[in-house]
Amino acid sequence: MNLQQPAVIIGIGEIGGAFSRGLLRTGHPVVPVTRGVDPDPVAAAYPDPVAALVTVGEADLDHALATLPQQWHTRVVLVQNELLPRNWKAHGVADPTVAVVWFEKKPGRVEKVIIPTPIYGRLASELVTALDSIGIASVALESKDDLMYELVRKNMYILTANIAGLMTQGTVHDLWYDNRQLAESVAAEILPIQEWLTDTQLDHERLIAGMVEAFDADPDHGSTGRSAPARLARALDHADQAGLAVPTLRKIASKIDN
Repeated sequence: MNLQQPAVIIGIGEIGGAFSRGLLRTGHPVVPVTRGVDPDPVAAAYPDPVAALVTVGEADLDHALATLPQQWHTRVVLVQNELLPRNWKAHGVADPTVAVVWFEKKPGRVEKVIIPTPIYGRLASELVTALDSIGIASVALESKDDLMYELVRKNMYILTANIAGLMTQGTVHDLWYDNRQLAESVAAEILPIQEWLTDTQLDHERLIAGMVEAFDADPDHGSTGRSAPARLARALDHADQAGLAVPTLRKIASKIDN
């Protein structure tokens, strides 16, 4: 690997900044593509980066992938929440490197690691090295099946915590250990949505256990946030498309709308 080979970062937020620090620490110049910048001239100047990290938020991912220069497709790295293969395949990206991010970065604070970040794809080893250089634990995955599990596990964690948390507030520990019936009901309705989105039969027991492992790793983590209502709306839209009843999700929606 050429240590002077640059890395392109599309969207320099807190997560993008963390990856940038790691890549710089391991010898890669970083080329930022900020909001509103046309990526095509950047791709003409840097046609062969070591990686093209797309670190925009979920709401901006479709636009970022739709405008992604073709020469970067084989170097693309995705880090978004609520990410599944359908998201990148819709834009002709065949085999991206994917990091299922389990560290939190708030402005002015150091990164907080919940559990190691799993990474799959051709650039996994470079990213593991970069994150390790700044003290963020990560692990390279061996197969696409492993990646699918990790993506859905993260989705289960986020969607269950955020959606059930609209009712309970508090922490993920409070949610799971003091409001177990609600949390289990939400998780039970999220799972078939994930199966429809992935066209895959999932291991429900393993995914619930993996979700709880993450709850236990950071029990004081808040269960909800600004994105929670939008996550609920997306889950309901997916349920409608899949023909799923999801009565618990609909009950939560009716309560927050009143």
